[in-house]
Amino acid sequence: MSDDEKPGWFGRLFGRKAEPKPSEEAVLPEPTSPASESEGVPDFATGADDVAHVPPPVSEPAPDDPDKNRIPDEIEGADLQPEPQPPVEDVAFEEPPETEPEPAAEPEPAPADKRGWWSRVVGGEAQPAELTAPAEADIQPADSAAALASDAVQGAVEGTEKRGWWSRLTGGLMRTSSALSDRVTGLFTKRKLDATTLEDLEDALIQADFGVETATRMAEAVGKGRYEKGISPDEVRAILAAEIERALDPVAVPITLDTAKKPYVILTVGVNGAGKTTTIGKLALKFKAEGRSVMLAAGDTFRAAAIEQLRVWGDRTGVPVISREQGSDAAGLAFDAFKEARETGTDVLLIDTAGRLQNKAGLMAELEKIVRVIRKLDAEAPHATLLVLDATVGQNALSQVELFSQAAPVSGLVMTKLDGTARGGILVALAAKFGLPVHFIGVGEGVEDLEPFAARDFARAITGLPREERA
Repeated sequence: MSDDEKPGWFGRLFGRKAEPKPSEEAVLPEPTSPASESEGVPDFATGADDVAHVPPPVSEPAPDDPDKNRIPDEIEGADLQPEPQPPVEDVAFEEPPETEPEPAAEPEPAPADKRGWWSRVVGGEAQPAELTAPAEADIQPADSAAALASDAVQGAVEGTEKRGWWSRLTGGLMRTSSALSDRVTGLFTKRKLDATTLEDLEDALIQADFGVETATRMAEAVGKGRYEKGISPDEVRAILAAEIERALDPVAVPITLDTAKKPYVILTVGVNGAGKTTTIGKLALKFKAEGRSVMLAAGDTFRAAAIEQLRVWGDRTGVPVISREQGSDAAGLAFDAFKEARETGTDVLLIDTAGRLQNKAGLMAELEKIVRVIRKLDAEAPHATLLVLDATVGQNALSQVELFSQAAPVSGLVMTKLDGTARGGILVALAAKFGLPVHFIGVGEGVEDLEPFAARDFARAITGLPREERA
């Protein structure tokens, strides 16, 4: 077979017959570079295919042509039959040289981290799955509002440490007393009293939220007749305690219930998170321990958790709770609860209200509506309105008292969370500015951590002095 009659690569691969070269008149000029063969481009990509409209003459190869349908030797078996590989066992593996140590194996992927989100944030080794897998009871569906309310009440009822009130009071005021005592010790140890020292003491009292006027008066009491004289830190603390007791003694008034009024209606107000619902539950326990019948009204209809929490308190204390669905009218609920308590001859009715910021006019107007509706049944109701204050808010408590007093007849204060701040002197600033009775203070989450306010105990505990009984 001549070179002109040899089939191209595509033809040889698929056994196509060779096509004779068309006449020279119909053939385009051949490319100067045989790219189709040298670069592996099949023949059908060359210029010859561009004249496919010229029918090629049919030409059968000679019968004795040995090249008919022949597969070239260079590709025979290359693509169709893989070259036999030697057995795996015959392949010898050489040990790597000592100078090139074997690279460390990649660690296997660790199992899914079974830790909680907080554990993964702070880091640390993941615990084995068998130690962290949740128990079957832990993955059961639950009502979140009811669960949270139950946990809160359970912690208050059962988590109380069996200590006396003085021990709980000093422990709760430890942050404030430690900060104040450290400043006093640093100022008056081996140092004579002068104007600079008194200014530093005044600054320390202001930082503890005693207020500017109270801090100035207390610093003047320390310096009276003692300029350029030595004074010990214990003497300074004793003077401060006496001044604090003098400021608080007029407002340390226990709450008194008028038995002629049935029910005796106590309305609780305050901002979000001050602890109103918990305070109501603790007061219900105290009143019931005194032999009084108590009813609770879940007037915080804005928060489902508050309604559930008050229901749990009622279940634990055996006290009836009047409640409605979330979003119900709070004033209407208070009215219904008042009627129910009057019909059943209940001694004390404690009404919860939704937390509201003192600068929200709409919410404060709703509080005014509750008072108006209650007074349709009793012109003197509510007989007591307790403003629950969070000690950790500091000087903001002053504006809370001022604005809540405009919306409701605030008759007394309950100061909570004194254990969560190093600035417990805010109680002294409130007494100096408003003179409202302080009925209870709270220094913890337990039921017994809410107790009637005693000025002397508070003054000595906040200054780090031991308890001293009255003569």
